[in-house]
Amino acid sequence: MTQPLLIRNIRPMAGDSVDILIENGRIKRIASAIEAPGVQVEDGCGAIAIPGLVEAHTHLDKTLWGMPWHRHEQGKTLGSMIANERSLRRDLDMDPARQSARHVAMTMAKGTTAIRSHVDIDTDHELAMFDGVVATRQRYLDVIDIEIVAFPQSGMMIRPGTEALMDTALANGADVVGGLDPCGIDRDPKGHLDAVFALAEKHGKPIDIHLHEPGEMGAFSLEMILERTESMAMQGRVTVSHAFCLGMPDQARVQGLMEWIARLDVSLATTAPPSRPVPSVAACRDLGIAICAGSDGIRDTWTPYGNGDMLERAMLVGLRNNFRADEEVGWALETCTTQGARVMGLDGYGLIEGGSADLVLIDGLGLSDIVALRPERRLVVSKGRIVARNGVVETEYQPA
Repeated sequence: MTQPLLIRNIRPMAGDSVDILIENGRIKRIASAIEAPGVQVEDGCGAIAIPGLVEAHTHLDKTLWGMPWHRHEQGKTLGSMIANERSLRRDLDMDPARQSARHVAMTMAKGTTAIRSHVDIDTDHELAMFDGVVATRQRYLDVIDIEIVAFPQSGMMIRPGTEALMDTALANGADVVGGLDPCGIDRDPKGHLDAVFALAEKHGKPIDIHLHEPGEMGAFSLEMILERTESMAMQGRVTVSHAFCLGMPDQARVQGLMEWIARLDVSLATTAPPSRPVPSVAACRDLGIAICAGSDGIRDTWTPYGNGDMLERAMLVGLRNNFRADEEVGWALETCTTQGARVMGLDGYGLIEGGSADLVLIDGLGLSDIVALRPERRLVVSKGRIVARNGVVETEYQPA
């Protein structure tokens, strides 16, 4: 049980100044001049309060954070980067428990209070990465929600035995069934999607499929995903990550796919990459489609970029979507807050009485200001516990 906490003089979503009283990991009361004798008090000093940031698409098992610098020399094709990573896992000391803990602590210091992580399952390393991230999830159970996607990064149909390993991971605590480029990687869209949806049905789990495939190839795979979602009554339980095909020039084609996605309550996840077409956040809002955001890989064998800051990701979403007005920048922030919570199904999310006590205090003039400037986080509270101050994780949550 967490200790009660009273945070004074904060501005929820850049509104009027109030106090927030937290008890048993929930927001007990939001009001002015709350009296709570004997309770620990924190002075918010007029900071903006936002709900905990949601990292809805990352890879906790991949980061090299805290290790010696790795010189990036791999090719730029998806297949070459996948093969390069599988090889380097043997050559580098990439302990998945240690590295995922470093990743969690880094992003928690920047205000993240919930994570959906895709974790590699393959026949070279079997369940080693999954077991490492499970250990990290258990270590941080009281302070952050970590959702694990069993992810066949190297393919299933082209690597026999992977489906059985996926099955074991799902039986042992993976939360979501992952998939990857049914045409481009597995070259067997029917076989791949039959396996993914069969695993979801067997284990009663939702689905999150990486779909990097561009243009008409991606649209074809997306149609197959939507057909199965409808036929197996998986409405509201499927996420398509990246979905680059929804950024293709044929807008009439895209509109038809988006309307189908909306009817089936399928969610989208974007990392707002500058090098690929992406789904339109504004179009998703118009149709009521949930679209969340994530960092993808952070300082791993794929890329030297990334720092786990979801305010920075909100800025990238805003830039990628040409958002300039304050309201539009607010939409970008929502992909890293309320939209991520919607996709992950987080209970009681938001700065509301009775809600989970997950919040971030940031000095700034308004929401657009904090997205544009990304100031150091004054205070991060997760599940009612203070987990970071001034950009530094509290001692008990620091990794090795």
